[in-house]
Amino acid sequence: MVNMRPFTDFEQKNLKFLVNHNVKFTLVEITPTGLGKGILDSTAPMRSYFLENGIHNYEEQLQGQEHKQMKNACILTETTNIDTKASFYRPNTKKGDPRMWIYGFGSYTQGNDIHVLFWHENTLYTINITRIDIEKCYNTAIINPMQEILKTINRMGSSVSEELLGRFRAVKDQWFETEVTADTGIGRTIESFLGITMNSDKTPDYKGIELKSHREKRSSKKNVLFTQTPDWDISTLKSGREIVERYGYVNADGFKTYQNTVQCTPPNSNTLFLNVNHLNKLLELQAERQNIEDIAAWRLVKLHQRLLTKHRETFWIEVENTLNDGKEYFRYKQIEHTKNPNIGQFDVLLEQNMITVDLLLCRPSGHGDTYSFKIKKKGMPLLFPENVIYVL
Repeated sequence: MVNMRPFTDFEQKNLKFLVNHNVKFTLVEITPTGLGKGILDSTAPMRSYFLENGIHNYEEQLQGQEHKQMKNACILTETTNIDTKASFYRPNTKKGDPRMWIYGFGSYTQGNDIHVLFWHENTLYTINITRIDIEKCYNTAIINPMQEILKTINRMGSSVSEELLGRFRAVKDQWFETEVTADTGIGRTIESFLGITMNSDKTPDYKGIELKSHREKRSSKKNVLFTQTPDWDISTLKSGREIVERYGYVNADGFKTYQNTVQCTPPNSNTLFLNVNHLNKLLELQAERQNIEDIAAWRLVKLHQRLLTKHRETFWIEVENTLNDGKEYFRYKQIEHTKNPNIGQFDVLLEQNMITVDLLLCRPSGHGDTYSFKIKKKGMPLLFPENVIYVL
C-alpha cells in the first residue's frame, strides 16, 4: 500500500484544530489513481479506526462485489453537506486487499488531497483538509452543517474527559491491588477499574482517550509513546531475527537475544545507533563498526502518523505504589492531560536523544519482538505543548 505524503502546514493547522475540538478521526489520501478508478486502499490505521468504532470489520468480510457493504456517509464543505454512501469491500484478488470509497468524492477533491474521516451518529463524515479552512468554518457567524456537527462532537468530547477525570478523583485516596505483579500490572488494574476490555494493542482506551500509566518511583524516567516495527521493505535486514543473528549476544542462559536502547548519539554498547535521514525522510537503525552498516529503517511520515493517531488525546497517569507481603498496591497521584502532539518536534527530539527506541528482540520469554519508542520526561512539554496537569 502507498504511504501517505507529509502534511502541509495548512493541513497540520486543520488537524490541530480537530484534535483540540475532540474529533477522533482517521486520514486518507486521495491518490490520482484512486480518484480515477473510484477506489481507495483501506490502510492499517483506517481499518483500525473502522473496527474500533464499529463501522466495519474487514476480517469478517468475504471477497467479491456481492459481499460489498454500505454505510451512510456525508461530505462536508464550507457551506453545505452532501449525503451519500460509503462502500467497504475486498476484491477477488489473491490478497483481497481491503478497499473503500465514498460516492461523490470526485466532485470535492483533487489528486493527492488528504481527507479526514470521522464517525458520528451512524454516519461516516469526511472533510477535505487540504482545501478547507476548518477553523474559519467553525467560527463564522453564518451557521453551516460543519460548524453544527463539530460543535456537537466537541461538547461530547469535553464531557468524556471531565467524566474520566471525575472517576479518578472519586478514588484519589483509595489503594488498589494490582491484578498481576508485573510492569503491566497497574495498566491492567486501571482497565478493570474503568470496565475496559483488554485490546490487541495492550493499552487501555477510554471512549477515545488513550491511557498510559507509570509508577512515581521508577528506574526509567521515560514514557512509552508507541511501538512500531521497522519498514522491512526498505530495510537491509528483513526481520528482528536477522538483527539478532548479526548483532545480538548470548545471555547467561546461553540464549541469543538483543535487548538494548538505541539513540542517535553515541552508539550503544552493541555499536547500534539511530540516524535521522532528512533527505530520504527516514529514521535509520545503523551500526558503527569498521564502516557504518545499514540495518533497518522506518519511514518518518509513518512514525508521525502513528504518533498523531495514538496520542490525539492522552491521560498520562502517575501512581504512588508500595509492596506488602509480596503484593503491589497503588493509588493515583496526578494525571497529565495532553492533546495534539507537535509532529514537527518529533524528528528534533530524536536527534537530541529525547526520544529513544528500546529493541527487545528474540526474548527468552517468547513475547515476540518489540520496537518501543520512548520519550524522556523533560521532552514531554516539547512534544505535547498543550498539556494540563491535574494533581489528585
